[in-house]
Amino acid sequence: MSYRRALEAQKKGWFDAEIPPLKMKTRKGETIVKLDDEPANVKFDKIPSLRAAFVKEGTVTAANSSKLNDGASALVVMAAKMAVQPLARIVDYSTASKDPAWFTAAPADAISRLLEKTGLTEDDIDLYEINEAFAVVVLAVNQIPGLDVEKVNIAGGAVALGHPIGASGARILTTLLHNLMCTGGKRGIASLCIGGGEAVAVLVEMM
Repeated sequence: MSYRRALEAQKKGWFDAEIPPLKMKTRKGETIVKLDDEPANVKFDKIPSLRAAFVKEGTVTAANSSKLNDGASALVVMAAKMAVQPLARIVDYSTASKDPAWFTAAPADAISRLLEKTGLTEDDIDLYEINEAFAVVVLAVNQIPGLDVEKVNIAGGAVALGHPIGASGARILTTLLHNLMCTGGKRGIASLCIGGGEAVAVLVEMM
């Protein structure tokens, strides 16, 4: 699903404003990279035959794990005196922790705590962006009672888009903000597991 959503989002141009063109000099001359090529690399017919990555009878494979890739992301927090209209405001945040063995389920706990903390329900949130270190992270979030899975990672996740080390938080927040703009949404939650069984979730509201 992550690959299909990412490919569809590319066709719709959802990443155009989010990913600026990058000029690169190669042996063949200068080239401009403006499209992530990972989603197009998928071979759906090969997925069922892939071997488990960690244990022989396991379910985690290269197809449902995040991809290692090069990437960078940047966010700008600007003072009000600059008179620049912000895209969104941070409403609140929450954290959660579990046994490290269950780190993939921690974002679901962080999101549930955030909703309780703010007095909001799943219906009040237009979109969710979750770091998809493994597909099971999103599957755990999808188990939150009342949560509409069609609101989660609508443009695909790290399984298709990659998981650049050190850029996860900025990347998913940037994607969430642009997806809210593309869909006309108002509120969104970004959440990610951050190692050691911990997770964080942040609620943003478009301005």
